[in-house]
Amino acid sequence: MSQKKAFNGKVLFLDRCDINTDEIIPAKYLTEITKEALKPNLLEDLIMDGFDPSKDLHGVRVIITRSNFGCGSSREHAPWALEVNDINLVIAENFARIFRQNMYNCGMIAAELSSEEIDSLFKDFSGEEAELTTDLENNTFTISSKSGKSRTLAFSISGFDRTLVAAGGWVAYADSKY
Repeated sequence: MSQKKAFNGKVLFLDRCDINTDEIIPAKYLTEITKEALKPNLLEDLIMDGFDPSKDLHGVRVIITRSNFGCGSSREHAPWALEVNDINLVIAENFARIFRQNMYNCGMIAAELSSEEIDSLFKDFSGEEAELTTDLENNTFTISSKSGKSRTLAFSISGFDRTLVAAGGWVAYADSKY
């Protein structure tokens, strides 16, 4: 299976539930007509102790967070803002339904892990420099830290979502089929 996007790299831990689409990309940018115009504004309205998007997003490729990520309005701009920043993988307990599908429609992954697994990742890796590698063929993530900790976790995605990821998103899939 050929992957169109990378699902590996530096991890950002966002220890909060209910991060909404306005926090992912503020509504004032919804008039932008290119994804590139969204790039500098990713997470600029996310208020969390110790989080500074101008510093903390540098080099990030994966986000691990809590439940209900992407709640709020149903706009595609939220996944686009992640995508244009090369963040193609978000791992959470669960996602707002439309946000989740918009991720897959863009050829990105919105992976769900149990609250126990998410808790364990935060306990063991949050606050450390961590990297994650995705093995899409075997449905596993391996997360490791500079201090030598490492863990491999299984995940699952539906067959059609896997097809969208392999194609690079819904538009690329439709172009290849119709």
